[in-house]
Amino acid sequence: MLTVRGLRIAFPDGRQTQREVVHGVDLTLRPGQVLGLVGESGSGKSVMAMSILRLLEPDTSVEGSIQLDGLELLTADAETIRGIRGRQIGAVFQEPMAAWNPVFTIGDQIAEALAAHGDSVPAGRVEELLAEAGIDDPERIAASYPHQLSGGQLQRAMIAMGMSKDPAVLIADEPTTALDVTVQAGVLDLLRSLRDRGTAILLITHDMGVIADLADHVIVLRDGTVVESGSVDDVLGDPQETYTRSLLAAVPRLDGSSRPVEAEANSEAAAVRDLTVRYDSQRRRGQDLVAVDGVDLTLYAGRTLGLVGESGSGKSTIGRALAGLTPATSGDVEIGGESVTRASRRGLRAIQRDVGIVFQDPASSLNPKHPVGRSIAEPLRLASWSRQAIEERVAELLTSVRLDPALAERYPHQLSGGQRQRVAIARALALRPRLLIADEPTSALDVSVQATVLDLLVALQDEQGFAALLISHDLAVVQAVAHDVAVLRHGQIVEKGPTSEVLTDPTEDYTRRLLAAAPVPDPVVQRRRREERATLLT
Repeated sequence: MLTVRGLRIAFPDGRQTQREVVHGVDLTLRPGQVLGLVGESGSGKSVMAMSILRLLEPDTSVEGSIQLDGLELLTADAETIRGIRGRQIGAVFQEPMAAWNPVFTIGDQIAEALAAHGDSVPAGRVEELLAEAGIDDPERIAASYPHQLSGGQLQRAMIAMGMSKDPAVLIADEPTTALDVTVQAGVLDLLRSLRDRGTAILLITHDMGVIADLADHVIVLRDGTVVESGSVDDVLGDPQETYTRSLLAAVPRLDGSSRPVEAEANSEAAAVRDLTVRYDSQRRRGQDLVAVDGVDLTLYAGRTLGLVGESGSGKSTIGRALAGLTPATSGDVEIGGESVTRASRRGLRAIQRDVGIVFQDPASSLNPKHPVGRSIAEPLRLASWSRQAIEERVAELLTSVRLDPALAERYPHQLSGGQRQRVAIARALALRPRLLIADEPTSALDVSVQATVLDLLVALQDEQGFAALLISHDLAVVQAVAHDVAVLRHGQIVEKGPTSEVLTDPTEDYTRRLLAAAPVPDPVVQRRRREERATLLT
């Protein structure tokens, strides 16, 4: 059993003082239990996990008690802690690509973890662990390098490594972030099977749907303090605290209402016609990889088209083709009636001014060496605007995305994630484009910040009338924002139409499976949906 009592964590703030970020937290985690820790970024969730594993920097102050089966971890010597990590407490972290060493195979890295405590590694043990983690063809996966695998495969392999010593406790820190809904459902099923075998799981996430699907009990954190705790049915079903209610209210719901239709589909802004995109693939023995296969889509002024589907279905490739960043193998792409595929280099640059792009991670899409005002101004400078006109437009854009124009002098690291994404939206709209392409624009954001950004996108579209392509693995986000939706599988459209119809009463089994795999933040409803999903898969 893992018990935490009176946990306080403080970091040095550079002024010979310390800033406390966790304030007297208690928790108890029993065998066969999933305890969910939820809260927004900065609430202290991941810091608590790192303190349990004794992975915080030496100058961090940690007070209170952390005990594993009666052993005090905070005062245990380094050798004892090394013996506990992996063997008694396993860990699965978010961003599986970043967690793996790119120069070693998956199998070599799992074998290294197995041998870390001086144990021998029986032949076939690595492949056995991968198979237990639900991975098909474990021999091939073991021989693969991280870049050769999908996010879901890497996350399952990470769980296999975390469970390689059959630890009593597994810390899962955002284990499903950025995974598509079907892969996420598979990872949650795997964690559920570990719980059923008696593993105690500390589940750290900002996703209330994941908590509803897997957790037995939940603790809600805000600024390092416990706001509410109890059974998942009580906390999510009948929250007592205003903060918990606000988090739940910010979550888009598949059973919520679709966006009202403000603009009729009568003014074409962009289109792809019989679009096919192929890539050379050395891994397929000379065969081309078909990313997009004969797709037809039309985007209209003032309306949003959602593109949904699993990873590798071709969503982002279509977005890049519309932006003129990925060449079409065949077919045509048009922006405002002008052909992207047949345009000259100069003509393409002119067409691209009619397209704005918002990427998934605002931290990596903004130049860290430049003030954000300069990043917003970049497309204006390329379009030869005068200095005065640029300054006025940057201030106007920041105001339009509900930011103080004075923030133009700030650097990206000085802004929150939501502020950075609003800066990215301002930059994308700088030249008043016909088309805005938003590729997973909220997947890296907390639910409350996500709601703010989505509301902003809707308001800006209503004000400015641009067409929008929303690429997302989050079906509830598409339900809330998109007027129309297209469902992609293996580069082909399997279903498309008004969002209110496709995501409410789909005609295709594949769409129904996607919807059944998407968790909702209601544990009672989610249990019923999980049973329905099992029926669909049989």
